Amino acid sequence: MPILTIDHVTTYRYSKPVSFGEHRIMMRPRAAHDQRILEADLDIDPAPQRVRWVHDVFGNSVALATFSRRARALRVASRVRLEHEPLDGGGIEVEDYARRYPFSYAAEDMADLLRTIERQHPDPARLVDRWARGFVRMDRPTETLALLAAMTAAIRRDFTYVPRHAEGTQTPVETLGVRQGTCRDFAMLMIEAARSLGLAAHFVSGYVYSPRGAGVVGGGNTHAWVRIFLPGSGWIEYDPTNGIVGGNGLVRVAVARDPRQAVPLSGSFIGFPGSNAGMDVSVDIRMDGDQRYGSGAAAAGAA
Repeated sequence: MPILTIDHVTTYRYSKPVSFGEHRIMMRPRAAHDQRILEADLDIDPAPQRVRWVHDVFGNSVALATFSRRARALRVASRVRLEHEPLDGGGIEVEDYARRYPFSYAAEDMADLLRTIERQHPDPARLVDRWARGFVRMDRPTETLALLAAMTAAIRRDFTYVPRHAEGTQTPVETLGVRQGTCRDFAMLMIEAARSLGLAAHFVSGYVYSPRGAGVVGGGNTHAWVRIFLPGSGWIEYDPTNGIVGGNGLVRVAVARDPRQAVPLSGSFIGFPGSNAGMDVSVDIRMDGDQRYGSGAAAAGAA
């Protein structure tokens, strides 16, 4: 079982000392049967007056930091060691009734899945709908797993990954139009496409590494992908940016309905206009044995 050390450092810089409002920090991976936390440390400079841990509505671990000191920089560094043993794509099992699309979720699950099936972005010309329907076979029954694997592979093959420093996410319609985007954009396109087919989908934020040493897109910053609920296996990872099915190389930190609910670090400051001098983010992932994956630095919002 791989043991990983993940260093995630974010630094805000200011031209003059500023005071800080409460900051919300989501950098601690979610503990689960496929990723077990061995050690976790959060170092903040300047030292906060108080750090309080809470679980949000999705069960993500969130640190709330308040400050009493002014400073010209704010540095938040998370270090986590964890065992990672994700489900391989070939190990996904699906209940008989859900093996072919279309299918209906069980009544006892539907009440809890409804909000993750609801569409979040307008699609007046039904462009996302038509694109998603293109993965449904007309000549023979459509296998559910084959449909989702084909959708994941199509985004990896037909769209160009372009890092973007601006915050926010393109709409799925925009991503379809320009055929390029960040991992966040690709995740939202697949989420809305899956929801248009009646499938429950989550947005996931976390880290990506390659257990086989091959390059992956999205290293050096936080990464984004998708989880689809499949009866028989539950929530299954799909990374359309890298064409990954099953979570191999994906470390979950936060799950949410929308990317705005899974921001790794957010907060406010009070200072003179123009005080903000920039922000840097670096993510470094090492496997025991000194193998290194996904290391590097990037401006915030690039993933």
